[in-house]
Amino acid sequence: MDIATVIGLVGAAAVIIILIMIDGGNFGQYYDKHAVIIIFGGAAVATLTRYPLHVVMHGLPMGFKCALAMRTIQHRDLVEEIANIADVARKQGPNALEKLTINDPVLAQGVRYIADGYDADFIRQTMETDKDNIYMQLDEAQKIYRSIGDCAPAFGMIGTLLGMVNMFANMTDPTKLGPIMAMALIATLYGAVVANFVCMPIADKCHVKMVEEDIARQIIIDGVVQIRNQKSPQVIKEMLLAYLTEHDRHSLAEPA
Repeated sequence: MDIATVIGLVGAAAVIIILIMIDGGNFGQYYDKHAVIIIFGGAAVATLTRYPLHVVMHGLPMGFKCALAMRTIQHRDLVEEIANIADVARKQGPNALEKLTINDPVLAQGVRYIADGYDADFIRQTMETDKDNIYMQLDEAQKIYRSIGDCAPAFGMIGTLLGMVNMFANMTDPTKLGPIMAMALIATLYGAVVANFVCMPIADKCHVKMVEEDIARQIIIDGVVQIRNQKSPQVIKEMLLAYLTEHDRHSLAEPA
C-alpha cells in the first residue's frame, strides 16, 4: 500500500473536518443534494462524453488501485537483484534459475523465460508488449481522473450560477436569499474539493507510477535479455546503472 496516498487523503479529510468544527461543527449545512447531483453527475457525463465507456469503467478502479495499492519499485534493489540472478545463471546454468525465489512478478516471468529456453528476441518482444500494455492502462487511468478533476470545478461554477439565478428570481423574499446563496456556494466547494483533494492528486500519482513502472520494466527487460545472452554479471550491472540516479549509482558501483 502507498502510505503517502493514504496520509494525503486522510489528511485532506481531516483539514476539512477541523475547519468545519472550528466554525461551529454544523456538518449538515455543508450538505446539499443539488450540489451533489451537479458535481458528480455533471463530471460523470462530461467524462463519458470525452472517453468510451469501457475506458471509464477500467480507468476508475485502475487509478484508485494505482494510487493506493500498486507496488513501490526500488530501482536500485532491482539492479542488484538482476546482477545476483546473472551470477547464479553464469555459475550454475539457466536451469538453476527455476529454484530462485523472486518477489517481483515481472522479473520472475522473465527469469522463467530464460529457464525455459526462450530466445532473446522472443523475451524482449513479449516483455515490451506487456510493458506497453500496463503503460497504456495507467495512462488511461490518469486521463480519467484528470478529466474529472478538470470538470468538477467547472460544474461547481455552473451550480453556483444556477443558484444565483434562483436567488435573483426570489429577491422579493429576503428569507430565501441566504439559503439559496449557501446552496450555490456549496457547489463550488464540492467542485474544488473533488478536483484538488482527490482527482488531480490521483492523476498525478498515476503519472509518477507510470514513470517508475516504465523505468523498472526497462531495467528488467534489458537485464533479462543480457542474462539470456550470457553476459557477465558485472557487465549487466554496469549497463543497468545508467537507469539509476547519481546517488544510487555510486552506492552500487564496486570499488576499482
